[in-house]
Amino acid sequence: MKKTIQFLMAIFALGFITVSCDNDDDSPTTADLTLNLSGLDVLGADYVYEGWIMVNGSPVSTGTFTSVGTQSFTVAIDDLNAATAFVLSIEPAVDPDPAPAATKVLAGDFTGNSATITTGIVGDFSTSAGEFFLRTPTDETGMNNGNDENGVWFGTPGMPPVPNFTLPSLPAGWAYEGWVVGDTGPLSTGTFTDFGAVDNGAPFSGMSAGPPVPGEDFFMNEPAGETFPLDIRGRTVVISVEPSPDDSAAPFAMKPLVGTAGMTTAPATHAFGLNLGSLPTGTVTR
Repeated sequence: MKKTIQFLMAIFALGFITVSCDNDDDSPTTADLTLNLSGLDVLGADYVYEGWIMVNGSPVSTGTFTSVGTQSFTVAIDDLNAATAFVLSIEPAVDPDPAPAATKVLAGDFTGNSATITTGIVGDFSTSAGEFFLRTPTDETGMNNGNDENGVWFGTPGMPPVPNFTLPSLPAGWAYEGWVVGDTGPLSTGTFTDFGAVDNGAPFSGMSAGPPVPGEDFFMNEPAGETFPLDIRGRTVVISVEPSPDDSAAPFAMKPLVGTAGMTTAPATHAFGLNLGSLPTGTVTR
Protein backbone atom coordinates (compact mmCIF):
# COMPACT_ATOMS: atom_id res chain seq x y z
CA MET A 1 0.00 0.00 0.00
CA LYS A 2 2.79 2.42 0.87
CA LYS A 3 4.42 1.88 -2.55
CA THR A 4 1.09 2.43 -4.26
CA ILE A 5 0.58 5.78 -2.51
CA GLN A 6 4.11 6.85 -3.42
CA PHE A 7 3.48 5.89 -7.04
CA LEU A 8 0.22 7.86 -7.16
CA MET A 9 1.90 10.90 -5.62
CA ALA A 10 4.65 10.72 -8.24
CA ILE A 11 2.06 10.57 -11.03
CA PHE A 12 0.22 13.54 -9.51
CA ALA A 13 3.46 15.54 -9.30
CA LEU A 14 4.27 14.73 -12.93
CA GLY A 15 0.81 15.84 -13.99
CA PHE A 16 1.21 19.09 -12.06
CA ILE A 17 4.51 19.77 -13.80
CA THR A 18 2.96 19.00 -17.19
CA VAL A 19 0.03 21.34 -16.55
CA SER A 20 2.39 24.06 -15.36
CA CYS A 21 4.46 23.76 -18.54
CA ASP A 22 1.32 23.86 -20.67
CA ASN A 23 0.23 27.08 -18.94
CA ASP A 24 3.64 28.64 -19.67
CA ASP A 25 3.34 27.67 -23.34
CA ASP A 26 -0.05 29.40 -23.49
CA SER A 27 1.39 32.77 -22.42
CA PRO A 28 0.85 35.43 -25.12
CA THR A 29 3.83 36.11 -27.38
CA THR A 30 2.33 39.15 -29.13
CA ALA A 31 0.40 42.27 -28.16
CA ASP A 32 -1.33 45.15 -29.93
CA LEU A 33 0.24 48.52 -30.70
CA THR A 34 -2.33 51.23 -31.51
CA LEU A 35 -1.62 54.48 -33.33
CA ASN A 36 -4.02 57.44 -33.17
CA LEU A 37 -2.82 59.93 -35.77
CA SER A 38 -4.04 63.41 -36.65
CA GLY A 39 -3.12 65.68 -39.54
CA LEU A 40 -1.29 63.26 -41.83
CA ASP A 41 -1.91 63.22 -45.57
CA VAL A 42 -2.38 60.18 -47.78
CA LEU A 43 0.89 59.66 -49.67
CA GLY A 44 1.42 59.15 -53.39
CA ALA A 45 1.11 55.65 -54.80
CA ASP A 46 4.83 54.88 -54.52
CA TYR A 47 5.15 55.45 -50.75
CA VAL A 48 3.76 54.13 -47.46
CA TYR A 49 4.01 55.01 -43.79
CA GLU A 50 5.94 52.60 -41.58
CA GLY A 51 6.04 52.45 -37.78
CA TRP A 52 9.14 51.54 -35.78
CA ILE A 53 9.80 50.85 -32.10
CA MET A 54 13.26 51.37 -30.67
CA VAL A 55 14.39 48.21 -28.86
CA ASN A 56 17.84 48.20 -27.25
CA GLY A 57 18.80 51.08 -29.54
CA SER A 58 17.72 49.34 -32.77
CA PRO A 59 14.58 49.95 -34.88
CA VAL A 60 12.02 47.15 -35.14
CA SER A 61 9.27 47.56 -37.74
CA THR A 62 5.68 47.44 -36.51
CA GLY A 63 4.21 47.43 -40.03
CA THR A 64 3.21 49.68 -42.93
CA PHE A 65 -0.02 51.45 -43.85
CA THR A 66 -1.40 53.87 -46.42
CA SER A 67 -4.61 55.19 -44.87
CA VAL A 68 -4.48 57.84 -42.14
CA GLY A 69 -6.19 57.78 -38.78
CA THR A 70 -6.22 54.95 -36.24
CA GLN A 71 -3.98 51.96 -36.95
CA SER A 72 -3.39 48.77 -34.95
CA PHE A 73 -0.52 46.30 -35.29
CA THR A 74 0.42 42.99 -33.70
CA VAL A 75 3.96 43.11 -32.30
CA ALA A 76 6.17 40.65 -30.41
CA ILE A 77 5.38 41.29 -26.76
CA ASP A 78 9.02 41.16 -25.63
CA ASP A 79 9.96 43.84 -28.16
CA LEU A 80 6.94 45.94 -27.25
CA ASN A 81 7.69 45.78 -23.53
CA ALA A 82 11.32 46.74 -24.14
CA ALA A 83 10.55 49.60 -26.54
CA THR A 84 11.73 53.05 -25.45
CA ALA A 85 10.43 55.14 -28.35
CA PHE A 86 8.24 55.11 -31.46
CA VAL A 87 9.12 56.56 -34.87
CA LEU A 88 6.96 56.95 -37.98
CA SER A 89 8.76 57.14 -41.33
CA ILE A 90 7.83 57.43 -45.00
CA GLU A 91 9.11 54.49 -47.03
CA PRO A 92 9.05 53.34 -50.66
CA ALA A 93 6.13 51.01 -51.27
CA VAL A 94 8.62 48.54 -52.75
CA ASP A 95 11.51 48.80 -50.34
CA PRO A 96 14.62 46.59 -50.53
CA ASP A 97 16.16 48.33 -47.51
CA PRO A 98 15.04 46.89 -44.15
CA ALA A 99 16.22 49.98 -42.26
CA PRO A 100 14.13 53.15 -41.75
CA ALA A 101 14.38 55.81 -44.44
CA ALA A 102 15.63 59.32 -43.69
CA THR A 103 12.08 60.70 -43.96
CA LYS A 104 11.08 60.26 -40.32
CA VAL A 105 7.98 62.39 -39.74
CA LEU A 106 6.79 61.67 -36.17
CA ALA A 107 8.59 60.41 -33.06
CA GLY A 108 8.26 60.28 -29.29
CA ASP A 109 9.45 58.43 -26.19
CA PHE A 110 7.31 55.95 -24.29
CA THR A 111 6.17 56.97 -20.82
CA GLY A 112 4.60 53.89 -19.32
CA ASN A 113 2.36 52.36 -21.97
CA SER A 114 1.96 55.39 -24.22
CA ALA A 115 3.97 57.86 -26.28
CA THR A 116 3.07 61.27 -27.66
CA ILE A 117 4.59 61.64 -31.13
CA THR A 118 5.31 64.98 -32.81
CA THR A 119 7.19 66.42 -35.79
CA GLY A 120 10.07 67.49 -33.55
CA ILE A 121 12.26 64.94 -35.31
CA VAL A 122 11.91 67.06 -38.48
CA GLY A 123 12.50 70.41 -36.75
CA ASP A 124 11.30 72.97 -34.24
CA PHE A 125 8.90 75.25 -36.11
CA SER A 126 7.61 77.11 -33.06
CA THR A 127 9.42 80.37 -33.95
CA SER A 128 9.09 80.14 -37.73
CA ALA A 129 8.75 83.43 -39.60
CA GLY A 130 9.54 85.02 -42.94
CA GLU A 131 8.51 87.56 -45.56
CA PHE A 132 7.98 87.62 -49.31
CA PHE A 133 7.71 90.30 -51.97
CA LEU A 134 6.04 90.66 -55.36
CA ARG A 135 8.36 91.23 -58.29
CA THR A 136 9.08 89.67 -61.70
CA PRO A 137 12.86 89.50 -62.14
CA THR A 138 12.72 86.75 -64.78
CA ASP A 139 10.81 89.09 -67.12
CA GLU A 140 13.23 91.98 -66.78
CA THR A 141 16.21 93.00 -68.88
CA GLY A 142 17.58 95.80 -66.79
CA MET A 143 14.23 97.52 -66.38
CA ASN A 144 10.94 97.09 -64.51
CA ASN A 145 8.21 96.02 -66.93
CA GLY A 146 5.36 97.12 -64.67
CA ASN A 147 4.10 93.60 -63.97
CA ASP A 148 5.54 92.88 -60.53
CA GLU A 149 2.21 91.51 -59.32
CA ASN A 150 2.92 88.35 -61.35
CA GLY A 151 5.82 87.02 -59.28
CA VAL A 152 6.54 86.05 -55.67
CA TRP A 153 9.98 85.75 -54.07
CA PHE A 154 10.94 84.77 -50.55
CA GLY A 155 13.16 87.27 -48.75
CA THR A 156 13.80 91.00 -48.56
CA PRO A 157 14.04 92.86 -51.89
CA GLY A 158 17.36 94.46 -52.79
CA MET A 159 20.25 94.26 -55.22
CA PRO A 160 20.34 91.31 -54.77
CA PRO A 161 17.47 90.21 -52.51
CA VAL A 162 18.47 88.53 -49.25
CA PRO A 163 16.78 85.69 -47.33
CA ASN A 164 14.83 86.47 -44.17
CA PHE A 165 13.40 83.09 -43.11
CA THR A 166 13.42 81.96 -39.51
CA LEU A 167 13.11 78.25 -40.16
CA PRO A 168 15.06 75.22 -38.93
CA SER A 169 17.59 73.52 -41.18
CA LEU A 170 15.93 70.29 -42.22
CA PRO A 171 17.43 66.82 -41.77
CA ALA A 172 18.12 64.53 -44.72
CA GLY A 173 14.93 63.37 -46.40
CA TRP A 174 13.12 66.71 -46.22
CA ALA A 175 12.93 69.97 -48.20
CA TYR A 176 10.93 73.19 -48.12
CA GLU A 177 8.56 74.03 -50.96
CA GLY A 178 6.84 77.29 -51.82
CA TRP A 179 3.26 77.50 -53.10
CA VAL A 180 0.80 80.06 -54.43
CA VAL A 181 -2.87 79.08 -54.38
CA GLY A 182 -4.16 79.66 -57.90
CA ASP A 183 -7.68 79.43 -59.26
CA THR A 184 -7.61 75.62 -59.40
CA GLY A 185 -5.33 74.82 -56.45
CA PRO A 186 -1.76 75.19 -55.20
CA LEU A 187 0.99 75.98 -57.71
CA SER A 188 4.54 75.05 -56.71
CA THR A 189 7.31 77.64 -56.79
CA GLY A 190 9.96 74.91 -56.33
CA THR A 191 11.72 73.11 -53.47
CA PHE A 192 14.73 74.36 -51.55
CA THR A 193 16.90 73.74 -48.53
CA ASP A 194 19.11 76.84 -48.86
CA PHE A 195 17.29 80.10 -48.11
CA GLY A 196 19.96 82.16 -49.90
CA ALA A 197 19.97 80.36 -53.24
CA VAL A 198 17.66 79.67 -56.17
CA ASP A 199 15.25 76.76 -55.72
CA ASN A 200 15.25 73.55 -57.73
CA GLY A 201 13.08 74.67 -60.62
CA ALA A 202 11.38 77.46 -62.50
CA PRO A 203 8.33 75.84 -64.11
CA PHE A 204 6.44 79.07 -64.78
CA SER A 205 9.09 81.81 -64.85
CA GLY A 206 10.31 83.92 -67.75
CA MET A 207 13.56 83.58 -69.65
CA SER A 208 15.81 85.79 -67.49
CA ALA A 209 17.68 84.39 -64.49
CA GLY A 210 16.03 84.75 -61.11
CA PRO A 211 17.60 86.25 -57.98
CA PRO A 212 19.54 84.19 -55.37
CA VAL A 213 16.44 83.42 -53.26
CA PRO A 214 13.62 80.91 -53.81
CA GLY A 215 10.54 82.11 -55.69
CA GLU A 216 8.71 82.12 -58.99
CA ASP A 217 7.24 84.30 -61.70
CA PHE A 218 4.00 83.09 -63.29
CA PHE A 219 4.21 83.72 -67.03
CA MET A 220 4.57 80.41 -68.88
CA ASN A 221 3.22 76.84 -68.94
CA GLU A 222 -0.01 77.59 -67.10
CA PRO A 223 -1.81 74.46 -65.87
CA ALA A 224 -5.34 73.75 -67.08
CA GLY A 225 -7.81 76.14 -65.46
CA GLU A 226 -5.22 78.83 -64.69
CA THR A 227 -4.76 82.11 -66.55
CA PHE A 228 -1.22 83.51 -66.80
CA PRO A 229 0.25 86.01 -66.14
CA LEU A 230 -1.09 85.19 -62.67
CA ASP A 231 -1.88 88.14 -60.41
CA ILE A 232 -0.50 87.14 -57.00
CA ARG A 233 -2.15 90.00 -55.10
CA GLY A 234 -4.68 88.78 -52.56
CA ARG A 235 -3.63 85.14 -52.97
CA THR A 236 -2.49 82.69 -50.31
CA VAL A 237 1.24 81.94 -50.22
CA VAL A 238 2.51 78.87 -48.37
CA ILE A 239 5.78 77.30 -47.27
CA SER A 240 5.45 73.55 -46.75
CA VAL A 241 7.83 70.85 -45.59
CA GLU A 242 7.99 68.01 -48.10
CA PRO A 243 9.41 64.49 -48.02
CA SER A 244 12.28 64.05 -50.45
CA PRO A 245 11.83 62.16 -52.70
CA ASP A 246 8.15 63.00 -53.10
CA ASP A 247 5.76 61.51 -55.66
CA SER A 248 2.76 63.69 -54.77
CA ALA A 249 2.07 66.91 -56.66
CA ALA A 250 0.10 68.31 -53.72
CA PRO A 251 1.57 70.03 -50.64
CA PHE A 252 2.39 67.74 -47.72
CA ALA A 253 0.54 68.19 -44.42
CA MET A 254 3.30 70.24 -42.78
CA LYS A 255 2.76 73.92 -43.68
CA PRO A 256 4.51 75.97 -40.99
CA LEU A 257 4.14 79.32 -42.78
CA VAL A 258 1.08 80.78 -44.52
CA GLY A 259 0.55 84.35 -45.68
CA THR A 260 -1.63 86.49 -47.91
CA ALA A 261 -0.10 88.68 -50.59
CA GLY A 262 -1.04 92.32 -50.18
CA MET A 263 -1.80 94.78 -52.96
CA THR A 264 1.63 96.44 -53.01
CA THR A 265 4.61 95.19 -54.97
CA ALA A 266 8.33 95.47 -54.15
CA PRO A 267 9.95 97.12 -52.29
CA ALA A 268 7.02 96.32 -49.95
CA THR A 269 7.14 92.97 -48.19
CA HIS A 270 4.34 90.74 -46.90
CA ALA A 271 4.67 88.65 -43.74
CA PHE A 272 4.05 84.95 -43.29
CA GLY A 273 2.00 83.86 -40.30
CA LEU A 274 2.78 80.89 -38.09
CA ASN A 275 0.66 77.83 -38.91
CA LEU A 276 1.59 75.26 -36.26
CA GLY A 277 -1.89 73.73 -36.38
CA SER A 278 -0.94 72.05 -39.66
CA LEU A 279 1.75 69.90 -38.02
CA PRO A 280 0.69 66.26 -37.59
CA THR A 281 0.57 64.71 -34.11
CA GLY A 282 -0.38 61.40 -32.59
CA THR A 283 -0.37 59.01 -29.66
CA VAL A 284 0.89 55.44 -29.48
CA THR A 285 -0.48 52.93 -26.98
CA ARG A 286 0.98 49.49 -26.21
